[in-house]
Order: sequence, then C-alpha cells, then structure tokens
Amino acid sequence: MTVLDGADILSGSYNSDYLAASLINAVPLAMLGLAQLGVILSGRGGIDLSVGSMVSVTGIAFGMSYGLWGWNLVIAMIFAVVLGGILGGINGALVSFIGFPPLIATLATFYAYRSIALVWSGQKPVNSTEIQTFYSAAKAIELPLIGSYLPLIPLGIFTFLIPVVVVVWVLLNKTTFGRRVYALGTNNTAAVWAGINVRPNRFAVYVLSGLISGLVGIVTVAQFASARPDAGTSGNGMALPAITIAVLGGVAITGGIGRVSGVVLATVLIVWLNAGILLAFPGNDGVQVQLLALGLVLVFASLLNGLTRRRYGGI
Repeated sequence: MTVLDGADILSGSYNSDYLAASLINAVPLAMLGLAQLGVILSGRGGIDLSVGSMVSVTGIAFGMSYGLWGWNLVIAMIFAVVLGGILGGINGALVSFIGFPPLIATLATFYAYRSIALVWSGQKPVNSTEIQTFYSAAKAIELPLIGSYLPLIPLGIFTFLIPVVVVVWVLLNKTTFGRRVYALGTNNTAAVWAGINVRPNRFAVYVLSGLISGLVGIVTVAQFASARPDAGTSGNGMALPAITIAVLGGVAITGGIGRVSGVVLATVLIVWLNAGILLAFPGNDGVQVQLLALGLVLVFASLLNGLTRRRYGGI
C-alpha cells in the first residue's frame, strides 16, 4: 500500500495519521478475537458464533441503563459486562454441562440474543444526550510528552483494548486456569486423567467470551454515538471476522495452540490492509474487495502455517 501511495494510485494518503485513525476499528475486532482465543483454545470444536449478538444485547443494555434510565456511568458499564457474562454462561452451560456441540449451541444463541436485542430496543437505535456525549470515549487523543511527534491515537486503545489484552494474557500465561485451558485443547482425555475438572474450565472460557463481548458492546455505543440493536450483527457481523483474526493469528482451530500476541498482530494487519483497500477501491467496491483480501490472506496464512509445521514439527 505504501508503494501504491508513492505511485499516486490511491485516492488518499496512506500515511501514519491515516493508519493511526484506522486503529479505532481494531479495538472491537481485537477484543472479540481474544474472546475467541480462549474458546478455541479449550478444544472439542470450541467456537462462539454468538459474540456479535452478545455485543448487540449488551450495547442496548448499556444504552438503556445509562442513556434512558439515568444510571451512573460505571454502574451501567458493570451491568452491560455482567449481562455479557451471563449470556456467555448460557453458552458455556449448553456446551459444557448439557453437551451441545459448540457450533450448534452458539448458533442457536446467536439467533436468540439477536432477537432479544431487536425486541428490547423496538428495532431502532437507543439515543439520548448522555449517549451522544459518551462518543468522547472513542475520540483520538495526543499522547503525553511524545504526542507532538506522533499521530493522534484512538482513546479506546488505552481504555479498553490494552487492559483486555493484559488481563487475557495474564489469565492464559500466568495462572493455573490458563494452563488448564491449554491442556484441555491439547488433549481432553489426558487432561481428565491429570485431574483437571473439564466442565467448569470449559464453561469459564465462554463466560470470559461473554464478559469481553459486554465490553465491546460499550465500545460500539461510543463509536456509533447510539446503542444499535444490530451493532454486532449487521453486514457480515462481528463473529466471523473475530474467528478469522484468531485463526490468522495462529490459533489452531483444533485447540491447544494460540497466543495473545498473534491475535493482536493479526488484527493490526487486517485493519491496515482494509484501510488501504478503501483507498485503492473507493465506495462499495472497496468493501467487497476487503472480503476477498481477507479470504486470500487467511488461505495463505493457513498454507504457510501447515508448511511450517511439517518442516519444523514433523507433523
């Protein structure tokens, strides 16, 4: 894209200011990619197709409580996140304790939660002066001390994304819970024989997915300056891009393999690639080319990953 920009082919400048501004799209995608990371790591076909619907429901919950019911901002945010955890817990119960396949369970709740968001909101965005003011949470800011030398950075990177990255990294890499999740995904039977209580741990990763989705619901309210019932499901939805980013970031769909850093880097790659495509193909064509490019990058990454494992892992 930089070469195309230098050749004056793009419709705008593909510079640091443009790339920094585009990072606003990385906040929800990276967070949901991390939500998928935990679920997929747990193995047994772990996947969460309902994250987009949970984003819609929790966004409406936050918009209603903060914008219409007059709740305190912090209380309204806690309400949205806890509701997300409850919705994720329903997914976890269906998968872990009842035995539904994750694909079927989360597909069913995708439709159910999507319906709840539409009915609860009356199929229209929730808006108020308070919600419009909350748009400032998505603004771009100048970093202290060194900000004059750098482009403006979206505030959500620091208030939402980085804290979630740190928490998920600590959970997966520095706690016994994280080791148990990796063990489940690597070999479920061996984990059982090692004394790991499988069901509660697999249940917990779906709760974590719901909690993160609740935070993303709040992020979308700030970005749209309204609580939209289709915030996580419009167009191609948020679930499939989040799963794609997780896989592109090196998370094995069979479970047991994946890192937080890979998900974050994959998100930045996709966001900046999409930003360049919009300059190369203005209008609706750019959106369609984005989907093509995402598919090609995913196929290429999967092939490269397979070749690398066969070369160095003997698999």
